Amino acid sequence: MKTDPVAVLSDLHDAADAVLAVFDDLVAWGPSGGRDDQYASDVVADRAIHGLLDPLGYGVLSEESGLAPPTVDGAPVVVVDPLDGSTNASRSLPWFATSLCAVDDDGPWVAVVVDLVGGSRYDAVRGWGARLDGETIHRDTAPPLDEAIIGLSGLPPRHLGWGQFRAMGAAALDLCAVADGRLDGYVDCSVDAHGVWDYVGALLVCSEAGVEVTDAHGRDLCVLDPEVRRTPVAGASPALADALLEARRTF
Repeated sequence: MKTDPVAVLSDLHDAADAVLAVFDDLVAWGPSGGRDDQYASDVVADRAIHGLLDPLGYGVLSEESGLAPPTVDGAPVVVVDPLDGSTNASRSLPWFATSLCAVDDDGPWVAVVVDLVGGSRYDAVRGWGARLDGETIHRDTAPPLDEAIIGLSGLPPRHLGWGQFRAMGAAALDLCAVADGRLDGYVDCSVDAHGVWDYVGALLVCSEAGVEVTDAHGRDLCVLDPEVRRTPVAGASPALADALLEARRTF
């Protein structure tokens, strides 16, 4: 039984370490020759994570390899984006991550998101809070929308009223940047472009840090279906989250 969140957290950190280890010697960062949007680095990272988690009995839902059920009774499914921001990685843009989130019957349970360039590590356990490099993080305040710095995925049809925006290309890191205060909010301006692996680890980090993350259309964000896509929106305060949701729902 995988009922100890501390043990699960350790396993997820070990899986992220496995990705870092294989990337030390990786030469080919270009297209994998498989899917149009898949890179060789995605495949290598996915294999490293499976190599760590599969023998431990976890289920794995990965962007790269789909859903493999648990092989140990009581083991959770770990939702994995082996390389979030793989296009950035292929172009040596230093904003990409590995995201892992163990999901139980109550939803996101234990999460680790590792910045593969800067080395920063976010983790969270449901009900225990969120941390950055072992230190607790929590958002207590946020500016109004017209002063806020907002992370974007895709482009809106018009200015939505923020102070500034950034479009950095890795949803997991973008959302974690809201949790740690570097950004104030996040809006997916595309139409259902993100799978659960893109955001669910950061969703737990954000929620445990006091940041609200919702789907723009009010749907459940934690769905263990590789075909489902969602439109996440986050704000570092309820007022900012509401303002961003209202703006997103206009298009």
